[in-house]
Amino acid sequence: MRKIESLLLEYGESHQNATNKLIHWFCVPAIFFSVVGLVFSIPSGFIAEQLPFLGDFANWATLTLFLVLIYYISLSPALTLGMLLFSALCLALANYLAITFPGMLAYISLGVFVLAWIVQFYGHKIEGKKPSFLKDVQFLMIGPAWLMHFIYKKIGIGY
Repeated sequence: MRKIESLLLEYGESHQNATNKLIHWFCVPAIFFSVVGLVFSIPSGFIAEQLPFLGDFANWATLTLFLVLIYYISLSPALTLGMLLFSALCLALANYLAITFPGMLAYISLGVFVLAWIVQFYGHKIEGKKPSFLKDVQFLMIGPAWLMHFIYKKIGIGY
């Protein structure tokens, strides 16, 4: 069994309850976005100086997502493509919010982060099982891939 399949199966063990699964469909992407937004908010003068051709995307979030995508590609090149598209969407949304609400992106992201985690823990209380990341921190990265693999299955793409 491939490592990605093993990780997805193990993650799925603590995500059997329909309500908890539904909560994850909203909260996992929200948490992923909020982390992107928080990292996007870190002043990035050094990166912007080194990579001016990236424009507004010469920031810590872009660099961090590049590293995240390296992790995903080590697990599944096919899933990485979906995560790349979702990551790009998160970067674009963070950039839009940073431009539309100057100085507020970090606060918006922090609010989304806290609210989504509260709801996630409520989902796990309903489930009766602890979140997977308490066992292994890499499951924080597997959550988004777990959702992506369902999308892939639905549209008939192998991962």
